[in-house]
Amino acid sequence: MLLPAPTSSSPAAESAYRSVSDLARAGLWDQVVDEIDGRTIRIGDRWLVDYASCNYLGLDLDDEIIGAIDVQVRRWGTHPSWSRMLGSPRLYPMIEERLTALLGAPDTLVLPTISQIHLSVIPALAGKGHVLMDSRAHRTIYDGCVHARALGATVQRFRSESVEHLAELLAAIPAGEPVLVCMDGVNSMTGNTPDVPAFAELCRRHGATLYIDDAHGFGIIGERTPDETSPYGSRGNAVIRHYGLDYDNVVLVGGFSKAYSSMLAFVACTTPVKEHLKIAAPPYLYSGPVPTASLATVLAGLEVNDARGEVLRGELYRKTRRVLDHLDGMGVQTPNVSGYPLVQIPLTDGENLPEVAQTLLERGIYVTLAPYPGVPKDQVGFRIQMTAAHTDEQIDRLLATLTELNGVLRRR
Repeated sequence: MLLPAPTSSSPAAESAYRSVSDLARAGLWDQVVDEIDGRTIRIGDRWLVDYASCNYLGLDLDDEIIGAIDVQVRRWGTHPSWSRMLGSPRLYPMIEERLTALLGAPDTLVLPTISQIHLSVIPALAGKGHVLMDSRAHRTIYDGCVHARALGATVQRFRSESVEHLAELLAAIPAGEPVLVCMDGVNSMTGNTPDVPAFAELCRRHGATLYIDDAHGFGIIGERTPDETSPYGSRGNAVIRHYGLDYDNVVLVGGFSKAYSSMLAFVACTTPVKEHLKIAAPPYLYSGPVPTASLATVLAGLEVNDARGEVLRGELYRKTRRVLDHLDGMGVQTPNVSGYPLVQIPLTDGENLPEVAQTLLERGIYVTLAPYPGVPKDQVGFRIQMTAAHTDEQIDRLLATLTELNGVLRRR
């Protein structure tokens, strides 16, 4: 979005405003999408291949899922009128039962969005105890931690993905005091996961609760099986099962918006934690529920995941691998070492981002831009988000454009 004109005369404020304004003028920021056709979008009179969408499995375009909406809307209306505290349409427990089984979790609680979960669940779990947050955790986790601090918790950051630094901070907390450790599963910029088994084991030794946001992993990565169609694993049941872990001292947060293309989010936890959240989390107590259409597409998405999910994940991996192998062949640096469908590409000089954005636009490529101050100056660049619905011809166009930009992309 556009930033307001800076009220400060600081060079940093002026630079941030100029950067985002330049990107908006380039046509790859704060745009109105007029039409969609598969994985292409129309902005004004220009058609672009969309690599900014997080619809990883392409379920937003799936006829089976789209067709599931009508029957549920006619049964429940467009939007149930109660908060969950007052009444939950049968669709809610149906989803929670299916989701609990998929995740292999003790229990689950579904709420409208991950952002609402962080703002409500982190303070509810932290109380007046300690919150230790990965320094590169998603901004919505940070917001939840700030709210927890305002309500009496002590908040500290540990170096990103550093088990050693977290161990030092945990050792300094008096035994018996409640501790919540907050971090991402699949990181939304690098596409990588931390050493989840090491963090889980450390937290258990210290009696801390590990709180993981796997917004970009749920639906994509899952338990490892001999017949898996890719290194992502099977079933898309998120980072905890991917690493063969259980939910002792673990709270997993995820959502249906990325892989399932539906508005809904969840907390996977023990039943006592779920019951506590039902009286302590404002979204459960006061928020209106998500639209019936979203609940319908979640249920249909769970069916498609059972029937066709492995094929879709195999295609997603193959198409992502094409991009990563092309970048590797050019000698271009990307932090993605996981093969997951988030590919961040930093520039040699971040000042070139507006010109790079213009080239992408002219070649019909729409990506997620990463300008300063949204990311540190040495990470300015753009992010490609792959989906199973991209065609090989569309990927060919992307690879040709990356080759053209090779001179300004950071080398290994």
